[in-house]
Amino acid sequence: MISVANSSTAQEKDVLFHPELLKKFDINGPRYTSYPSADRFHNDFAEADYLAALERVAKVDEPLSLYFHLPFCPNICYYCGCNKIITKDHGRSAKYIKYLAKEMAMVTKAMGAQKKIPITQLHWGGGTPTFLSHEEMIELMHHTREHFELLPGGEYSIEIDPRRVTEKDIALLAELGFNRISLGVQDFNLAVQEAVHRVQTIEETQAVMDWSRKYGFKSRSVDLIYGLPKQTPATFKETVDAVLAMNPDRLSVYNYAHLPHIFKPQRRIAEADLPPAADKLDILSNTIERLGEAGYVFIGMDHFSKPDDELAIAQKEGKLHRNFQGYSTQAECDLLAFGISSIGKVDDCYSQNVRTLDEYYEALDQGHLPVLRGLRLDQDDLLRRELIGELMCQFELDTKSFAKSHQIDFQAYFKTEIEELKHLGDAGLLDWQGETILVPTKGRLLARRVAMTFDRHLRESQAKGTYSKVL
Repeated sequence: MISVANSSTAQEKDVLFHPELLKKFDINGPRYTSYPSADRFHNDFAEADYLAALERVAKVDEPLSLYFHLPFCPNICYYCGCNKIITKDHGRSAKYIKYLAKEMAMVTKAMGAQKKIPITQLHWGGGTPTFLSHEEMIELMHHTREHFELLPGGEYSIEIDPRRVTEKDIALLAELGFNRISLGVQDFNLAVQEAVHRVQTIEETQAVMDWSRKYGFKSRSVDLIYGLPKQTPATFKETVDAVLAMNPDRLSVYNYAHLPHIFKPQRRIAEADLPPAADKLDILSNTIERLGEAGYVFIGMDHFSKPDDELAIAQKEGKLHRNFQGYSTQAECDLLAFGISSIGKVDDCYSQNVRTLDEYYEALDQGHLPVLRGLRLDQDDLLRRELIGELMCQFELDTKSFAKSHQIDFQAYFKTEIEELKHLGDAGLLDWQGETILVPTKGRLLARRVAMTFDRHLRESQAKGTYSKVL
């Protein structure tokens, strides 16, 4: 039976998975790695706005978070929706590292940094970060440490393609300071792998897991995707069992969003090969049950972890957070993001960089930060961001305490939302316990749907069709 981090109910699997609810409420909606969601960013937000935000955050003596987008991949995976560059030319990545160094220097100069800025979280994403050569990895971390101090006890993570690394790579990553890895698996079935152009063996993946333990990594996470072409409930169960045998600390089980009109590589996937909706529900149900039998707890959205993992402990203690990298144990700190298409959160602003290498290089060569678009949040945005974060991370909201901290009349401020919540409550997606909104276990797979009620931007635009399915 599946366990939930802050629940003691006995029939966890039966309560968590309700197919009728999932069918009824599986609509399109944001993932809420940010609020407002990134589609609300606009081009009126420019470099000057980002510079002003950097100046403001520099006055707050708190540790920050760093994200580096490393877009290079040697081969294309057809399902992927990331901003990536398919190449085998390391001359392109070597040049990119030098421009990342330029961007870091410009950002820290804008912040008026007189000393290294303390960092409590760092993430290399992509693309395929392990595309970088050893020399490039060392150079990028050298430039990072020129400007930033990675504090003891922080989360320093990297996304790994197990097909592209050796033991020497993992040893180097540990030496550079990484203490967490996320391994892309998606599916071990060969027919599925061939259909998405990503063939990866169990043995390759197991080797990386073993090396990460040998070199002292604190946490191993595995990413799976359900809904890929050629998948069946039976074959995906085999993949889940193979992953569980590797004993990862965390798993993410993502729903494949087939959006070929947005992501061109997905046009190579035959829609006729995608599993029907009934099979997808069976895959999800079976996976939830199997993970529960193995002792994993449901954190939220697509995430599961061992009960003694930091994520589960943080949720029990009400200290879980959510940001552009997903769930995190780190406090809601400001995020500096570097590289093409990367998104940062600085003070009351979100800022996203330009999407192409040419634009990125041109901006930096001209002495400008490569800002494409962004958003400055107003007081209502900040208030709703906190509220949605509580629902997504803790599955509950003490409205009395929330109202007091924000000096509002909760019932009056959210009159429209409270009225809209009634039908979700009738369906069992939420309960009122006194003045506390509680997302019960049966509603937690649909917590996004509850959060959407409080999304003012979504209500005003009604642009639900631009998002992936909730499940």
